[in-house]
Amino acid sequence: MIGYVTIGVSDMEKAKAFYLELLADLGAKLMMDMGRIAFIGTEDGGTMLSICVPFDEGDPQPGNGNMIAINPGSKAQVDALYQKAISLGGTCDGQPGQRIPDMFYGAYFRDPDGNKFAFAEFG
Repeated sequence: MIGYVTIGVSDMEKAKAFYLELLADLGAKLMMDMGRIAFIGTEDGGTMLSICVPFDEGDPQPGNGNMIAINPGSKAQVDALYQKAISLGGTCDGQPGQRIPDMFYGAYFRDPDGNKFAFAEFG
């Protein structure tokens, strides 16, 4: 149902490098680049991540209470991608761990612009 989600970034080249490297293990690649906005996704046509310099050219502002969750397919992938995000310049916003017994395993990080993400495995 969701085609793409968009986050604001302050440096397109830095943001593209961060997300393309981070999500490469999930098969993500640059699907479309229009200069001020770029779409990162997979060949299967699923939901894409859009990164952009805000249209008004003001500072990007991460939303308070907003978060994008990505399900990489396993707890091991949650751990690996969280560590990769941190090594690429992301910051910890909650280390990997079981959040709801037998139901939800997650790890939280913020990208270099402060946008909040989770890698999450359900089940």
